[in-house]
Amino acid sequence: MFSTAFLDIPPLVGAAGTVQLPGSKSISNRVLLLAALASGTTTIHDLLDSDDTRVMLDALRALGCGIDAAGSTLRITGIGGQLKSNGQLLPLFLGNAGTAMRPLTAALSLLGGDFELSGVPRMHERPIGDLVDALTQLGCRIDYLGNPGYPPLRISPVDHGALVLDAPIRVRGDVSSQFLTALLLALPLAARKDIVIEVVGELISKPYIEITLNLLARFGITVRRDGWERFTIPAGSSYSSPNDIHVEADASSASYFIALGAIATGSSSQNGIRIEGVGADSIQGDIRFIDAARQMGAQVDSGPNWLEVRRGAWPLKAIDLDANHIPDAAMTLAVMALYADGPSTLRNIASWRVKETDRIDAMANELGKLGATVESGPDFIRVYPLAPADWRPASIRTYDDHRVAMCFSLAAFNPARVPVRILEPHCVAKTFPDYFETLFSVAEAAGIPVICIDGPTASGKGTLAAEVARLLGYHYLDSGSLYRVTGLAMRRAGLSADPQHEAQIAEMARTLPLHFAEGKVLLAGQDVSDEIRTEAAGMDASRVSTLPAVREALLTLQQSFRQLPGLVADGRDMGTVIFPDAELKVFLTASAAQRAERRHKQLISKGISTTLDSLRSDLEARDARDSSRSVAPLKPAQDARHLDNSQLSIEQSIDQVLNWWQEKQPFKSA
Repeated sequence: MFSTAFLDIPPLVGAAGTVQLPGSKSISNRVLLLAALASGTTTIHDLLDSDDTRVMLDALRALGCGIDAAGSTLRITGIGGQLKSNGQLLPLFLGNAGTAMRPLTAALSLLGGDFELSGVPRMHERPIGDLVDALTQLGCRIDYLGNPGYPPLRISPVDHGALVLDAPIRVRGDVSSQFLTALLLALPLAARKDIVIEVVGELISKPYIEITLNLLARFGITVRRDGWERFTIPAGSSYSSPNDIHVEADASSASYFIALGAIATGSSSQNGIRIEGVGADSIQGDIRFIDAARQMGAQVDSGPNWLEVRRGAWPLKAIDLDANHIPDAAMTLAVMALYADGPSTLRNIASWRVKETDRIDAMANELGKLGATVESGPDFIRVYPLAPADWRPASIRTYDDHRVAMCFSLAAFNPARVPVRILEPHCVAKTFPDYFETLFSVAEAAGIPVICIDGPTASGKGTLAAEVARLLGYHYLDSGSLYRVTGLAMRRAGLSADPQHEAQIAEMARTLPLHFAEGKVLLAGQDVSDEIRTEAAGMDASRVSTLPAVREALLTLQQSFRQLPGLVADGRDMGTVIFPDAELKVFLTASAAQRAERRHKQLISKGISTTLDSLRSDLEARDARDSSRSVAPLKPAQDARHLDNSQLSIEQSIDQVLNWWQEKQPFKSA
């Protein structure tokens, strides 16, 4: 997951391949709560791992559920509808997870304990008054701890004998389907007689209620439904574990890759996007996004657990759609509309305004940054397409809303080939932590940005490059490690860096079983990070780097690190030989005396005895050798920026490189 302040997506020109989607958030948190309320143990397969599910799991642990994770499965031992309470107030923090806050409010109101439910500031702006009103009709005791109608909440115990079950419980249908879902999931706890729920007005987001009813049936609760106006929970209902249950992949998450298949063409050898984990027969209402995508021109094939999507009509066809049945997935249509042949209108989307943010305003604001003309109202949005010349590079505010971030990544496929910046990309952790990695695995870029940081030994280029890469969310290449590992492998094989062994060493370099993970360098699974950082290993690296065949063998390996969204590479010839087309080249220098002092402190901290004079002599000798070698001598690229960090802190050096990088971007500083 990208945890950076922003993520720059370079212009993308195509996409093809296969993606595996994470589990559905809507199904995951419903299943978790039902398994917790049921008797027995439920084994859940393919559960979504996200912020929302972690929040729910934390709450269930606090309630006394047994939770055992093993790989991709989770075993939950439920409480059988009986709270294991010690009589003390239990505070539960639920983040920004509406799929946890709403159903837990209802369930805890009937479980008989003292609770405080709170969340992030945005959760305290998301209305819950209609659900609380419905529960207080029943006789539940719920108090607002802040603004009336909004969390945080205080829930007090109530005797089930005092509940009013004779009259129907009335709930508005035009606010949020999560309110009705919460009641349906919780009321079996109190069903000593039939409990009737009546919906006032038209019920929005009906497909989400279908999911709820389907899952209730899996856990032994058969709700009688009269149209969409009346639901009856039979007397004596009780939850029973289905023992095993599989979570479908998220149909809302599928929308981004369905749209991707409709927008992008692949290379000559591949075409289309295959989506695994969900099919057209999904129980999730958002799977009907397929119908909207087909209306816009996408070609979609499907099987029991997969979809294949290819570009059909181009430009896409404009649509005018009542999107009430696909409220979350419909956001993706608003970005697809930029590629259409006329204005597209999405109607009946009032629920967008009470989600993680006001999504109608958010989409209108950010689409406008791209250059689009947008009209919006209380329950609609109309998006006009963009001509190639009218696209603008935009820094997209995400409002801590995962779907805003994912939707706007599709704008990177624009025909003007301008990049898109996504602010706070980590918000996708709510439902799809690896979204951007998944997108990049199938996307093809017009060009992948590279920052090269070259310089002499002990100039600090490795520390600088690694931190710049972390802050930008880019891949990192420590080219010196490649040569050091090659030198280590050479020494282990009993070879020496001379012409007679050159071919053998080059073949060894070509097939190095090398892996970088969490700051470690692994050779055939063995951590050699410390072994390759010795002075002797550094000398071996310098020697093997002078062998032309070895350099050729490692050239392709180094260039393979150039992957989306970008790369920071450090070494001695990154900007001159390996990536001569890099967008930013930095030549980092420091005086030999300063470098010797830094290296001295480093070695002393490791318990290695040495002297400043010997270190300085070694560094000066290595500088002379590296700068005078016949193959790729150490020297700055002609267009390199020079950075002398003799008197700079590492933070100051990082800031300078990032400032130079920002100057080259078409976005305002972030």
